[in-house]
Amino acid sequence: MALTHTPHGNSGLLDHPDAPDDTARHRLPKQTRTSAPVLGVTAMAAALGATGFTATAAAAAAPTSAAPAVSAPDQADPGLALAARIQQQADGAPGAEDGEDADQLTAGQGAAHQESARQEAARQEAARLAAAQEAAAKRAAQQAAATEQAARTEQPAAPAEAAEAAMAAPAEQPAAVSPLPGYTVDTPAATPWEQLRTGVEISAPAHTPVRAITAGAVSSAGWSGRYGYRVIQTLPDGTELWYCHLASISATGGELAPGAVLGQVGATGSRATGPRLHLEVRPGGGAPDDALAWLQAHGLTD
Repeated sequence: MALTHTPHGNSGLLDHPDAPDDTARHRLPKQTRTSAPVLGVTAMAAALGATGFTATAAAAAAPTSAAPAVSAPDQADPGLALAARIQQQADGAPGAEDGEDADQLTAGQGAAHQESARQEAARQEAARLAAAQEAAAKRAAQQAAATEQAARTEQPAAPAEAAEAAMAAPAEQPAAVSPLPGYTVDTPAATPWEQLRTGVEISAPAHTPVRAITAGAVSSAGWSGRYGYRVIQTLPDGTELWYCHLASISATGGELAPGAVLGQVGATGSRATGPRLHLEVRPGGGAPDDALAWLQAHGLTD
């Protein structure tokens, strides 16, 4: 606190009342007034902090005549602790209790987050198991449907359908047929030249269809002098069948199945004495063989 004095008179606080009016006696030197205001106790405490200097400033400002002893900075002062706590609360800084509350709040939030994560993981696992079970059920249903369809497909056809299929299928071709069905080989006449014949004769009305005896390819077809119109059929083993004295030729080439029509009965050629078929059998395409025995070997004569 600044001190003042009166320049003239005896009303100064530091003048002696009974002293003579001597302006120069017992006067304190004049002090210069500063413009800085005197700081309050609270402001000083806030500025200096909880130190020994705060205690010194508070003691200097107290209206007591005796100056208190200055405390050491490391000694505990209840008043200073209270002032520091008040200042701390005023500044909004958290204290020990606030820190404990914050720690408890953080721990509670962490536990809640962990519980929420655990529940979410359990929900996702349950959803995954449900989806897997549904997919397995669908696969089982599809396999059952496929098995049923396969069993239905493998069931044998109904009797009516089987008969229909049998009728539609081509009949099995016989190994050999008669060249003139319904007609038989002529009995040789007792003539001197009968021994010169090289085949068999089968008489039949003119233009009766002549059929291939067995399967083979047509190797020759056309006019052949004394044989008239002739068709030669070569069998797979090389044997040649000669169909002679034909009135006309139907097959001039290609493969012939047993029973295929190759021409018609006629009387062409110099040796024909009437409508008939002259048949010769020539193994390997060579000299003629016994045609009657060959026919009997194929079950075509009685």
